[in-house]
Amino acid sequence: MLKHYTHFITKHFKAVLFAVTILTGIFGYYAQYLSIDASAETLLLENDQDLKLTREVHARYISPDYLVISFSPKESLLSDTTLSTIRNLKASLLKIEGVESVTSLLDVPLLQSPPRPIQELIGNVQTLESPGIDKALVQKELTTSPLYAQNLVSEDFKTTAIVVNLKDDFTYTELLTNRNKYLLLEQERALTQEETTQYEAAKKAFKAYRDSTRDETHRLIETVRATIAPYKGEGDLFLGGVIMIADDMISFVKDDIKIYGIAILVIMIAILWIIFRQIRFVVLPIIVSISAVVITTGINALLGLEVTVISSNYVAMQLITTLSLVIHLIVCYREEYALYPDASQKELLGIVFERMSIPSIFVILTSIAGFGSLMTCGILPIIDLGTMMNIGVTISLIVTYTLFPAMMMLFKKEPPVLVFDKAFTLNETFAKIVEHHSRIIVTVAIALGLFSILGASRLVVENSFINYFKKSTEIYKGMKKIDNNLGGTTPLEIVVKFPKAPAQKENNEDAASAIDGFEEEFNAMNNEAQYWFTAQKMQTILKVHDYLLSLPEIGNVSSLGTLAKVGRIVKNGNDFDNFELALLYNELPERYKKILLSPYINIEHDEARFVVRVVDSNPELRRSELLESIQKGLQSEVGLDPQNYHLVGMMVLYNNMLQSLFSSQISTLGLAVLSLGAMFLFLFRSLKIALLAMTVNMVPVSVIFGIMGFANIPLDMMSITIASIALGITVDNTIHYYYRFREELQIDGDYIASMHRAHGTIAFGMFYYSLATIVGFLVMVTSNFIPTLIFGLLTVIVLITAIVSDLLFSPFLVVFFKPFGKGVTHKK
Repeated sequence: MLKHYTHFITKHFKAVLFAVTILTGIFGYYAQYLSIDASAETLLLENDQDLKLTREVHARYISPDYLVISFSPKESLLSDTTLSTIRNLKASLLKIEGVESVTSLLDVPLLQSPPRPIQELIGNVQTLESPGIDKALVQKELTTSPLYAQNLVSEDFKTTAIVVNLKDDFTYTELLTNRNKYLLLEQERALTQEETTQYEAAKKAFKAYRDSTRDETHRLIETVRATIAPYKGEGDLFLGGVIMIADDMISFVKDDIKIYGIAILVIMIAILWIIFRQIRFVVLPIIVSISAVVITTGINALLGLEVTVISSNYVAMQLITTLSLVIHLIVCYREEYALYPDASQKELLGIVFERMSIPSIFVILTSIAGFGSLMTCGILPIIDLGTMMNIGVTISLIVTYTLFPAMMMLFKKEPPVLVFDKAFTLNETFAKIVEHHSRIIVTVAIALGLFSILGASRLVVENSFINYFKKSTEIYKGMKKIDNNLGGTTPLEIVVKFPKAPAQKENNEDAASAIDGFEEEFNAMNNEAQYWFTAQKMQTILKVHDYLLSLPEIGNVSSLGTLAKVGRIVKNGNDFDNFELALLYNELPERYKKILLSPYINIEHDEARFVVRVVDSNPELRRSELLESIQKGLQSEVGLDPQNYHLVGMMVLYNNMLQSLFSSQISTLGLAVLSLGAMFLFLFRSLKIALLAMTVNMVPVSVIFGIMGFANIPLDMMSITIASIALGITVDNTIHYYYRFREELQIDGDYIASMHRAHGTIAFGMFYYSLATIVGFLVMVTSNFIPTLIFGLLTVIVLITAIVSDLLFSPFLVVFFKPFGKGVTHKK
C-alpha cells in the first residue's frame, strides 16, 4: 500500500502540488475567520457552582463594566488647575460612544464637609462642584473617609481614580442569559432534542453578537486611550480595568502570533540554510510547515474553535511537529543518497518512505494519544487545545507525506552538501559519553530526579494578572499604580444572606425622637426597607467588613459597613439608627444611591454584598490560600453559618479554573503516560521497551517542573500545558531513535556498535530539528506578554532536555538493559 501511495504521488506530483495549493488557498481563506477570545468566559468552568452563584448575584446588583483612570497630577489634587483638568477630561470622556457616566472627585457626595444631620444631607448633598465648599474639609474627608480613602484617592493624596462607567449592553446580557439557561439545565438533566436545537441556536447567536461587539470594545478602549493622551502633560495618567486587561491580552496574543510566527520562520530559514546549505532543504520545511498550519487554522475556523490564551500557542506546537517530520525525511534522504547514489529520485523517495513512514505514523499516533488526554478534562479551552492539536498533527503528517515527495520531484537529483554534518560532532560525543562515562549519566540522572522532586514540591498555582505583563508596559504601570495607591485590582465579592425571621415592628422611642419631625414622611416610606435595617444585621455587616479589612492581602472593602462607618464620623461616634438608614435608602437621590447603597444590599433577597479588591502585586499573596482563609474566617472569626455566605466573582472563578486545571493535568498526564506506554508496547511488542521509553519521556516533564518550582514560575493557564508539550517532543525523538536502534542492531547484534550507528544517522535529524526550533523559539523571550515569554523559554528548555535525554539517558538504558535481546559482546 505504501509503495502504491509513493508511486502515485511521484507519478502525479504536479497534480498533487496543484491540489494541495488549492486546498491551502481554500482553507487559508477561512483561516482569516478564526477568532481570538481572551474574555473571562474562556477561563471559567461551565459546571462550576460558583459560576452559577456569581451569575445570580450579578443579576441582582448594579455591576456595569468600567475602566479606571489613575491620575497623579503635577499640582495638588484640589488645585484649580487639577480640578479643571479632571473636569475637561470628564467632558471629553462623556462624548465617547459607549460611555454611560464618569465618576471622579467632582461627583462623589461629600458627607463630612462639614458634617451635617442626616436630614440635611439627604435634602442637599454636597459635592466639590457645590458653591462655597471648604477644600480643607474636603481633603480631610477624602483622606479619612472609609468611602474614599485608598479607593478614590491615595493615602498620600497625590493620586485619584476616575471611573469610566460603560453603557450596559442589554442585547449581550439577554443573549448570554439565554445561552446560560440551557447550560444550567444541561447540568441538571439531559436536554430534549428541541432544547438541544434551541441551545445550539442560543450559542451561535451569542457568539455572533459577541464577535461583532468585540471590535467595538477594542475601539472604545483605544478611543479612551486617545482621549486621555492630550492630558498626560498635566501628570501621570494610566488606564486600567478588567475589560482593558482582556482586550490587551487579545492584542498581545494577536501580535505574538503574527510577529513571532514570522520571526521564528525567518530564523528557521537561516538555521536550515546553515545546516543543509541547499535551497531545496530550506524551502521544503518552510512551505510544508506553512501549508500545514494554514490548513489547520482554516479547519479550526470552520469548526467554530476559538484561540484562547491557553490554546494560543497551538501554531508553535504544530510547527515543532511538522519540522520534526520534514527534517527527519530530509536527513534520511541524504543518508540514502549516500548509500544509493545511482538510484533515481523516485527510487530514493520510495526507500525513504519505506524506512520513515512507520516511525512517523507512530509519532503522530502517540501525539494524538497524548493530546487526546487533554480532551478528557472539564475545561473547554483545554479540550479545544487538545482538539486543535489532534487536528494539527494529523494534518502535519498528511501534508508532509504529500508535499515532500511531490516537491522533491520538482528538483533535479543533487548530491547533498555535508559541510555541516562533517563539522557537527556532538552526536558522536554523546555516543562516546554513553560508552565510556555511564557513571556520570547515572549520577546526573539521580541528581536531576532529586532536583525535580524538590522543585515540583515548590510549585504553586497562581493567576496574577499584573505579572502577565512586563514592567515597562503601560498596562503594568497602570495596574501597579491602582494596586498600590487605589486599593487593589483583583475583584472579589462576598454575599451574606441573613436568616429569615418574622418581621416585627419595633417601638423605638429613641429612634423615633431622632427623626424628630419626619414621622409623617417616614410613615409613607416602604415598610420593607423600614424594618430591614436592624441593629443585628448592621452588627453582622460591620463584623464582616472589619474582618475582611484586617487581612493584609486586602486593599479595599466596600459595603454598607463603609457607609455605617461614615455615619459614626458624621454623628460623633454614634451609629446611624435603623430609621436613618431606611431614610437614606428611600430618599437619597438615585445617582448617589447607586454609589452608596444599591451595590451593597438587596432587601428583596435579604442579603448584603461586600466588594473586595485584592492587592494583586503582593509577592506574598497566595490566592487559593486567601480564599480558603476567608471561608474559614467568616465562620470562626465572624460567626456566620457556612450556608449563609458565599464567595463569588472573577477571583474565585479564575482560582477554581486553575485548581481544576492543575488537578486535571495530573490526571490527564497520567492518562497520557498510560496511552503512550500502550503505543510503545504496540509498536515494539515489548513491555521492557515500553517501560524504558516512558522513563526517558518523563525526564523533560520532571526537569521542567523542577525548574519552575525553584525559579518560582507559577503554574498558570499557559505554563501548565508545558507537560503535554514536553511529552510530545520527547516521544517523537524516542520513537525515531528506538526504531533506528532496532534496525541497526539487526546488522550485527552489537549494542555499542548499534548505538554509534544510530547516533551517526537518526541523531542528525533529532539534533537538527531541535537546533532549528530552539533558536526559533528563543525569539519569544522578547515578548511583552509574560506567558508567551515563559512559554518560549520553557519550550527551549524542554527541547534541550529532550535531546539530551534521548541521546544520553535513553541509549544508556538500552545498552544497560538490552531490551531488544542479548546481542553480542562488543569487541574493543
